[in-house]
Amino acid sequence: MKKENLDDLFETLNGEFDVENPGIGHENRFLSKLKSDTSENSETEKTKGINWKSFLAIAASIIICLSVFVNLNNNEEELMDLANVSPELSETQDFFTATIENELRKLNKEQSPITKKIIEDALVLIDNLENDYNTLKIELTQNCEDQRIIHAMISNFQSRIDILNTVLEEIENIKQLKTDNNETNNTI
Repeated sequence: MKKENLDDLFETLNGEFDVENPGIGHENRFLSKLKSDTSENSETEKTKGINWKSFLAIAASIIICLSVFVNLNNNEEELMDLANVSPELSETQDFFTATIENELRKLNKEQSPITKKIIEDALVLIDNLENDYNTLKIELTQNCEDQRIIHAMISNFQSRIDILNTVLEEIENIKQLKTDNNETNNTI
């Protein structure tokens, strides 16, 4: 502002300023409060021991680095599966996946000391087929037009279901034999 504007401002505000003098000893009270505040601040800084602001800044930096790393990994090329090829194959994949999950639930319900080894062997075979399926997904990503890969993926699903059904049938046979043996032992 120009000097004239300041002069005009002070003239218009004349009489509205608080011009009272502070009470006696005001300066001493102010200085004593100031000294007590600075001594309390220095004591709290000494007792803190850890500078939390720098700790939080480091933690925030680490979180940002991790999120950037995760986003870079997510941007990698995703593997194709049957659902990516066509809507019909998507329905087929959903059907097979639901069927396999249902059969696995049945298999887990049949868990007992007698069936433990059969179930473990079946799960190893299922894991091997799952690994083969993942390999097929890589191949499908590279050659999405190759019908042989699509047929191999469907065959993989069918093989898993066949294994699960066979194991469930074997478990039923074991249970039936056990029941038959118990009935025979009870009648003798």
